[in-house]
Amino acid sequence: MLATQLKYDLLMFTREIFYLVFTVVVPPATYIFMGQLYGNQTYGANLSYAQTYTPSFILLITFTVVFFAYGFDQVMQRTTGIEKRISLSPVPRKTLLFSNILRSIIITSLGYVFIFLIGMLMYDLQIHLQDALSSYAFFILINAALLILASVIYSFFQNMNSALVFSIVIFQIVMLTGGFAMPISMMPKFVQVIADVNPLYHMNNLFIAVWNGQLNFDSNTLTSIFYIVALVIASLIILRIQNKRKMI
Repeated sequence: MLATQLKYDLLMFTREIFYLVFTVVVPPATYIFMGQLYGNQTYGANLSYAQTYTPSFILLITFTVVFFAYGFDQVMQRTTGIEKRISLSPVPRKTLLFSNILRSIIITSLGYVFIFLIGMLMYDLQIHLQDALSSYAFFILINAALLILASVIYSFFQNMNSALVFSIVIFQIVMLTGGFAMPISMMPKFVQVIADVNPLYHMNNLFIAVWNGQLNFDSNTLTSIFYIVALVIASLIILRIQNKRKMI
């Protein structure tokens, strides 16, 4: 039953042009475009463009898939009545949830491989096996954290149009303040302040460090880890409270 549901969910994803544009087209196209502009530059800790921005754009694809194809999709199902029809279907609710989670992980993993291959073919990207394994393990943790954050954020939306506007706006904010467009240190001060409260910025810095085998548990790293963990815990508490209210 799970395999059938997962196949259906993956098929439905490919039919949503909106999802495909923001998850499959925009991040890789931006990665290639920026590489043509800044591919010869070096970044912090003497890293090349590919070493810095390959994990960044893998993270960006992960964010767009989770927030659009998972979070926004929940709002769409809730507001169009699909959620009620699903609750009356013979398919267990846990199966549907697990299928959605697996769909997100499969699509983001394909994005991981896609961006990595672009980096290898166009920017001579190289990575050691140990770093690759640790990077993918961290990538799965990022998926889990973003799935939880997306669940709680989109749980507050009861209107699909509002959720759509929010999704588009948050994508632009994440692009600018997550370190995906250019180094945050080169941005205006107010952008740097926003970046400090943007969890994607902290995830991005951690992922770049893990990707390049440069993760050091200094004060900045620990601050980023504690901040992300605190957001995840707070989100789990909110989701638990909401579930209890639904049961009353």
